[in-house]
Amino acid sequence: MTPLATLGLGLLLGLKHAFDSDHVIAVSTIVTRERSPWRSLWIGLSWGIGHTFTLLVVSLLVIGLKKQIPPLLGLSLECLVGLVLIGLGLATLLDCWRKRIHVHSHVHADASHMHFHTHAQSPAHQHVHSLRLGLKPVLLGMVHGLAGSAALMLLVLAAIPSPALGLIYVAIFGCGSIISMGLISLLMGLFFSLATDRLSDLEHGVRLAIGTLSTVFGIWMVVEIGFFQGLFLV
Repeated sequence: MTPLATLGLGLLLGLKHAFDSDHVIAVSTIVTRERSPWRSLWIGLSWGIGHTFTLLVVSLLVIGLKKQIPPLLGLSLECLVGLVLIGLGLATLLDCWRKRIHVHSHVHADASHMHFHTHAQSPAHQHVHSLRLGLKPVLLGMVHGLAGSAALMLLVLAAIPSPALGLIYVAIFGCGSIISMGLISLLMGLFFSLATDRLSDLEHGVRLAIGTLSTVFGIWMVVEIGFFQGLFLV
């Protein structure tokens, strides 16, 4: 494979990597709290930056030591991602409970219908902490740095004869994941910014659904990796 084809493969894998289910679900739990598409975009970009940072650090170790990541360590990191998803899901559900999101049944024009409703107060002193907004997705991206298809990326890295080309490959892969997750987060941010003003019931329902999905998916990952792949049996 030519160097140009290798770098092209890294870009394609990076673009695809951001669409992994655990990545999208994890970032969604954060983006649902935002009402600005641009802050949502920054969340996605921050995830990609943290993700790329971890990959570059590990790639330096792989290239320098000429060793692969032990399978047990890889499984442990993926299991950690599952635990993080559980935590993010429960935090989202707890936030919904604090805002008392629930279903109301109303009758209008002799027709009964149900919708989500919130009794949360909105104190005037509430504001966004920019540092916290950027730090959380960065740390989340770092945790995801070795899960899923990133491990396949490191296998390709080990087959690249030139260390310099290998590091460029990782950087291109990381840029692809940054671009993809930024676009995904921007689209989600646009949806929630519109839903807040026009489809508040749908927005509340989606938050509950994402919190539940994150929790269930995280539990499934832990069970799948821990028992079916033998992590807890080692």
